[in-house]
Amino acid sequence: MSPRRVFSAVRSANAATKLLLAGLLLLLSAAGMAYAAQPAKPGITLGISPASQSITRGKAATYTVAITSTGGFTGKVTLTASGLPSGASAAFSSSSVTLTPGGTGTSTLTVNTTSSTPIASRTITVKGVSGTVNGTVSAGLTVNLPLSSSLTMSTTPASVTMAAGSTAVYSVQLARTNFPGAVTFAVLGGLPSGATATFTPNPAAGNTSTLQISTPATAGNGSFTLFLVSYGKNLSGSTQFAYSSVNLVVTASGKPFTISGNLSDALAPGISRPLNLTLTNPNKKPLSVTNLTVTVQTVTRTAYAIAHNQPCTAADYPVVQYSGTYPLTVPANGSTSLASLGVSTSARPKVSMLNTALNQDGCKGATLKLAYSGSGQGS
Repeated sequence: MSPRRVFSAVRSANAATKLLLAGLLLLLSAAGMAYAAQPAKPGITLGISPASQSITRGKAATYTVAITSTGGFTGKVTLTASGLPSGASAAFSSSSVTLTPGGTGTSTLTVNTTSSTPIASRTITVKGVSGTVNGTVSAGLTVNLPLSSSLTMSTTPASVTMAAGSTAVYSVQLARTNFPGAVTFAVLGGLPSGATATFTPNPAAGNTSTLQISTPATAGNGSFTLFLVSYGKNLSGSTQFAYSSVNLVVTASGKPFTISGNLSDALAPGISRPLNLTLTNPNKKPLSVTNLTVTVQTVTRTAYAIAHNQPCTAADYPVVQYSGTYPLTVPANGSTSLASLGVSTSARPKVSMLNTALNQDGCKGATLKLAYSGSGQGS
């Protein structure tokens, strides 16, 4: 081949290479333009305000959650909260928010704590979900001890007059502030010689208890001031005390009156039965009776219930006390019933059986022993 033809072939090859490179550049440029022109994927973003809160245990924290549409997203977003401390619950003012493209929706998140919620700092995470689209946001929550706790105690009636050898009954009420634990009761002093004091329940998880003072038949006349105390652990773990006092008057003259009565029919879960009590006065003068009280003294289960470890206690049988007027007048050397005194069925004391979700087979066929007490004064 001549030198001229060789040169011409080389020049033709260079031109073809240039054309190929130019074509590749055009393809790459077009691909880049196509990539840049693709729209953003639909999505959501979440925000929360405030970013953190500090509250007292038992109180609630409130947050505002904002959900914003991105990339043209449209649809319903469902909200959930996680990371809550134990004993706390979360609720949204609206558990779902419907968004339009570019729009923003809001919902209020309320976190409620209880007296059992731990004292600590936690991170609450809110998640929004709509199909395959989701987003999250977090906020802080610090739970603190209440600033103070208080416990007070009151007792009614202020004074009871009783015959020697009988029982006086007082109702004890508690008022608590940030004081969730059990409270124990005791009589510090002032009891007549040989008398005994019993609180039921003791300790008490609730705000009420009953104090019974029993005196021996040999007790002499006298007026006694009884000093009562209640105590328990407050939220900081310290023992806190509350005090009260009542008066007890014992009269040795005269004979003690008696109270008797039985349930009108058998008890069953959720059933209440009234008691038409009979008051008997062995004295030669009429008797004015007040402070009439009924308690469930013992519960005797059947042999089957005992053998199969089926429980039943006095706590299964709440008592509604007499709610009629006082005094109840009992004639000398006579007896009278609540019905004969004109006391309506609704005002008579009642014994009920709780209806609970627990197995109550242990109470089937159980026998109740009721105790009655009251205060009597001769005219």
